[in-house]
Amino acid sequence: MKELHPVNQNILLDITPEQTEQRTSSGLIIPDTAKEKENVGTVIALSRIDEPEIKVGDRVVYKQYSGTELEMEHKKYLIIQYSDILAKVVETEEI
Repeated sequence: MKELHPVNQNILLDITPEQTEQRTSSGLIIPDTAKEKENVGTVIALSRIDEPEIKVGDRVVYKQYSGTELEMEHKKYLIIQYSDILAKVVETEEI
């Protein structure tokens, strides 16, 4: 088994798409090739970063066209700089 460990203020994100079938309101199935790529991923690992605002397991939104994509053991990963993270996805209760 191989592991990736980011260095130099980088973060490793899991960007493997969920295998959910999407349909239009009229019932047409939208193929994966026609879907717009989301800029959301799950933090898998962080390099040494002083006082990071995120942690392993967090879902984050990152800048479009940032980082380097790679595939390893049938999963898609993205290595990006810490500064390319735009927001953390936080679950809240509905009021």
